[in-house]
Amino acid sequence: MKVLIVGQGLAGTLAGYRFERAGGHTVHYIDAPEQTAASSVAAGIINPITGRRFVKSWKIDELLPEALSLYAELAELLGKDYWHPQPLIRTLYNRGDMNDWQVRTADPGYQNYMEDRGEPGRITELTEPVFAYAGVRHAGRVDVAGLVADYRAWLTQEGRVTATIFDYGWVPELLGGIAPSGHLPLPLSPPYQKIIFCEGWRSRGNPYFSWLGHTGNKGEVLIIRTEAPVLDRMFKHRVFLVPFGLDTYWVGATSENRFDNDAPSGNNGQFLRDRLAEVLTVPYEVVEHRAAVRPTSKDRRMMIGTHPADERLAVFNGLGTKGASLGPLGSKWLFELLVSGKQLLSEVDIARFSKPSGL
Repeated sequence: MKVLIVGQGLAGTLAGYRFERAGGHTVHYIDAPEQTAASSVAAGIINPITGRRFVKSWKIDELLPEALSLYAELAELLGKDYWHPQPLIRTLYNRGDMNDWQVRTADPGYQNYMEDRGEPGRITELTEPVFAYAGVRHAGRVDVAGLVADYRAWLTQEGRVTATIFDYGWVPELLGGIAPSGHLPLPLSPPYQKIIFCEGWRSRGNPYFSWLGHTGNKGEVLIIRTEAPVLDRMFKHRVFLVPFGLDTYWVGATSENRFDNDAPSGNNGQFLRDRLAEVLTVPYEVVEHRAAVRPTSKDRRMMIGTHPADERLAVFNGLGTKGASLGPLGSKWLFELLVSGKQLLSEVDIARFSKPSGL
């Protein structure tokens, strides 16, 4: 099968790799490197237990093994480790939180992911005292930005990525429906049997899939440096504090559903500094302030499927804040749909959205 991937962030990278690893397919990618992608800002946290109610992440029992397997394959392909297992310590604010946590840890379905007591290590040397600590097992982070950049370098070396903004007017020609115009950027060579759109939040401007429940959530983070000992575990209290190496931490993240652009804002930067003031007891410096828009959906589920009027057009989007864990299994579901016609879960199938008249 001849496949064109539009957008080479995490979703596009994983979707394309599924075809690469299967063999027998030709895959080309289009990506606009000057556009900020959520992949370049994300910490890539995989956190099995989320929220104030301490619930398991959606389908984490399936997501986690698939993610670890796929990231190990990509590490072997590209010669670098991208999965960094790290204990996650989160705070319990009061006795009620502690009781809720203990109830969860007694549930057999949760015991693999939760510790009765969290071991903070050197966290207490850097942060304000808290009521209690809780530990999350099988947590860690994926170097999403590094993976996407290294995969792009590999594709570039092979001449299989075109750095340009995609023009939707190219679609009929790319599918072989009209005579070659000579205007397509090289080395695109239609016809393609599948065009898979992995455009992140910008997909809401895609005329073929703009009817889906695209929303978008802007997130901002700080990269800070401190001279204190670097922690060997992630810490969640007010904000996430994620060790990045070289005495730096990823601190985040804000959440904003209404935004005018994807640039860092002074207000959100100050918000993160204020939260840090409630957490850290050691001096730090801000190395960088980053921002990007997460691709989200109205119901907070992935968007996978083919266009109702043309199955040669497909979409893989809406990974949101949990892209590092959702992407591997979601890309598998996409591949199985496009290659063997395997039915999707209704929760991720774009058929759940109302189609506009005329489709």
